[in-house]
Amino acid sequence: MKDIARRCWALLLLAMLSPMVLAAANDDAKQAAAAKALLEKALAYYHDNGDKALAAFSRQGQFIDDDRYVFVVDTKGVMLASGGPSAALIGRNVNDVIGPDLQQAFKQALNVPEGNGIQQAEYKWQNWQDGRVERKRVFYQRIGDRIIAVGYYLPRASAQQAQALLDKAVAGIKANQKQTLQDINSLKGGYLQDDLYVFVVDLDSHRYLAHGTNQRLVNVDFNTVRDPDGKPVGEPILAMMAKQDSGEYDYRWRNPVTSHVEDKHVYVRKVGQVMVAVGYYSR
Repeated sequence: MKDIARRCWALLLLAMLSPMVLAAANDDAKQAAAAKALLEKALAYYHDNGDKALAAFSRQGQFIDDDRYVFVVDTKGVMLASGGPSAALIGRNVNDVIGPDLQQAFKQALNVPEGNGIQQAEYKWQNWQDGRVERKRVFYQRIGDRIIAVGYYLPRASAQQAQALLDKAVAGIKANQKQTLQDINSLKGGYLQDDLYVFVVDLDSHRYLAHGTNQRLVNVDFNTVRDPDGKPVGEPILAMMAKQDSGEYDYRWRNPVTSHVEDKHVYVRKVGQVMVAVGYYSR
């Protein structure tokens, strides 16, 4: 009977999560297809025009699609062309200004022999539409000593995805609280999804029982938690939950993906004597 119950809960959790996963997957697939299409267009243009194509890649025009643009780096690390904010780096060695994750991606690109087709990597870069540093996936291909690339910013989690993850966490707490808390703290069970994560607070002791990205907060009194500007976060949320079984709250918090302090909207729900919460970061 226990095995049957576990399977039923697993199917229920999968059903709850499926719409969120499918929506994110569809959005990512569309972005990836658009980025690849722009890269293929740029590769064909470079094949026909050689380095004369670099000027076209750097102009506002056919090689810019929404926040996707073509950029070209040579194998020494010098930026040769860009239709985006990295145009400021044209003529400069990007190794001097890029972060460790992008340096790793660049080294990976240099190690790929010419003729291996389109490759991909991930790194963080400033989104020229809103100025935020976000995760970016890049598709690139090496042609001689040129690396031609197009990237796109990975989709941020939505309010609907945050609510779906909260539903999943609540169901997990109801089914097996101990195991779910362990899964959240050990980053297992799908409770950490890019910039979405779960945290759980004991409503008797007011202490964190689990946190999806910061283990140092476990056992910390939630009443003492403040945002980076010193504004109370835990105290008003606990006061709200003393009067109701669910709610929403806005505050500022560090985004674990971008590492920047951003506006966050959190959904909280009472399950027995614990509070389960998931929030999303707004643009």
